[in-house]
Amino acid sequence: MVLDSIETAPREDLRQVQDDRLRETVRNAYENVAFYRETFDEAGLAPADVESVDDLSKLPFTTKEDFRDTYPTGMFAVDMDEVIRIHASSGTTGKPKIVGYTRDDLDVWTDAVARCLVAAGVGPDDVVQNAYGYGLFTGGLGLHQGVEELGATVIPIGGGNTQRQVELLVDLESDVLTCTPSYALYLAEVADDMGIDIRDLPLRTIIFGAEPCTEPMRNEIEERLGVTGIDIYGLSEIVGPGVSVECEAQAGLHVWEDYFYPEVIDPATGDPVEEGEEGELVLTTLAKDALPVLRYRTGDLTTLNYDTCKCGRTCVRMDNITGRSDDLILVRGVNFYPSEVESVVLEFDEVAPHYRIDLRREGSLDRVEITVELVEGFDGSSADLEDRIETRLSNVLSFTPDELNLVAYGSIARTEVGKVQRVYDHRGR
Repeated sequence: MVLDSIETAPREDLRQVQDDRLRETVRNAYENVAFYRETFDEAGLAPADVESVDDLSKLPFTTKEDFRDTYPTGMFAVDMDEVIRIHASSGTTGKPKIVGYTRDDLDVWTDAVARCLVAAGVGPDDVVQNAYGYGLFTGGLGLHQGVEELGATVIPIGGGNTQRQVELLVDLESDVLTCTPSYALYLAEVADDMGIDIRDLPLRTIIFGAEPCTEPMRNEIEERLGVTGIDIYGLSEIVGPGVSVECEAQAGLHVWEDYFYPEVIDPATGDPVEEGEEGELVLTTLAKDALPVLRYRTGDLTTLNYDTCKCGRTCVRMDNITGRSDDLILVRGVNFYPSEVESVVLEFDEVAPHYRIDLRREGSLDRVEITVELVEGFDGSSADLEDRIETRLSNVLSFTPDELNLVAYGSIARTEVGKVQRVYDHRGR
């Protein structure tokens, strides 16, 4: 089932929509955003030079630093009297990125999220428990408005208050839960402590996002909660959740290309990569008035697949985001991503899906310490298990961590609200 016929349109028809909307987006950005006007002029470009998406490569990239340099509203293309809502990124690494929406922008966002829900198998008769945070974070209100547009029932509980979350899953017989992947696993732990097996409840689908989720993590969620795990993707600078989503085939996330045009580039050179090759996702908005964004470097690593999905949708599919280009950790000349550690942790039944990576510097040398929780009630040999995990980590990471700590179940702090933190870099402090 699809919500809009554009989802299954021939690609040549979709391309025409993209070209028309891109020309209008470029005009809006150039005429109404000083940052883009200066960028175009410096590059010797005029809006007329961008006639189709084939011309996008002529344009410079937009980065998160550009948002911070123009803080708070320098990227807006409309006056504040046309903006009816403000959201913002978390701002954990500096000034938050402020984003605004006109009424038409909210309609586009709402439609995109509603498409996501339908693709995930959600229908008007379902009860959706929304455990994303409300407020400046786009997750809570973004999912909320899509559920209402679809005509389903939304429970706006927001993040945290986990025992209450479990009680509502039981009492209101929620069909769908929306939350981060790490929170889904924490909720299962709390339910176990309450003597409730979530697998016995009507809950059938978890739509997770806001954090990278590896396939082993998805498998853990599905097994622990007895659900289908569906990945949803978005970011505040582009719109919020709703840029793309997996359908029930779980074969990649469908990008709503009539609203958001995707490219994949080599993060080191900025050059386009071959179709199917992994690189950094770059997005251009095609239907936003308040905040038109051209060639935004998301930092997220993925691939693009243009084959028609078995669900019938023709829009391109991006692979699940498992890491970010700026998440790359360099230790003693070796690169690795936190997701590689996660994939190893989830191979072992004797440990819980909770870990942390601490990076320290002693003299001129970097040290990597990895801490992993044992499962509740573990009664095996810790020394043997440590040897096996360390060997596997060495094979995957191409170096041996300086320290591997196996700690008791519950020792690593859980995150009830917001994104989980896995990496703690103490170097240079």
